[in-house]
Amino acid sequence: MKQVHIEVKDLTMAYDDFIIQQQLNFSIHKGDIFIVMGGNGCGKSTLLRHLLALKKPAQGEIFYQNKNLWQISEQQRKKIMRANGVMYQSGALWSSLTLEENIALPLKEYTDLPAEEIKGLAYLKLALVGLVGFEEYYPAEISGGMKKRAGLARALALDPDILFFDEPSAGLDPESAKLLDDLILSIQDSLGTTIVVVTHDLPSLFAIGTDSIFLDPITKTMIAQGAPKKLLAECSNPVVQRFLSRGVK
Repeated sequence: MKQVHIEVKDLTMAYDDFIIQQQLNFSIHKGDIFIVMGGNGCGKSTLLRHLLALKKPAQGEIFYQNKNLWQISEQQRKKIMRANGVMYQSGALWSSLTLEENIALPLKEYTDLPAEEIKGLAYLKLALVGLVGFEEYYPAEISGGMKKRAGLARALALDPDILFFDEPSAGLDPESAKLLDDLILSIQDSLGTTIVVVTHDLPSLFAIGTDSIFLDPITKTMIAQGAPKKLLAECSNPVVQRFLSRGVK
């Protein structure tokens, strides 16, 4: 049986008195590619902020390997979060830095490695995402798909235990999106990293997802959990079926 990496218990997310989602209960297991899905406004990105300890729950608990995020010290919480990597929608690269310098930034901030070793590691991470030869390019000089891959290289800089993706295929053409999906699968296969992906992109979630939850904005809770392909085949909830069968004639 796979080890639980993150456990969410009775989570309610809210902004002041406005409830976004409530009574969320699920586990993310080590090595999973876990999909957070649902329509616009259901709270996917808000859940990501909670999982990254950027927002405190209105109610409920989030555990990282049996450690309650909000019952440990801030120092301990920051240490746990430093073991995560995050790839944002835009790639979030510094435009004034080369790709190598972007990837080197977290290594300089959080390690005591010498400059040459940091540069070597930055080149290695860029090679891992297929950007050999682009180390000295600036973000403005590369395509959108390449920016996403460079953002992934930076997320991998500190060899994270968990990788978080916020709408990774947003803004990409189908071919570039598929290349990114293939890269995510390759990284999970070679590194065994736990991956959490917030997405509503059907080809992507079917291609990579090993487990998922579906957040419903009407009932304000999760209404399904399981591998996306299995939910499409077996889930009887009409809301989930409509979402997963979009575009199917």
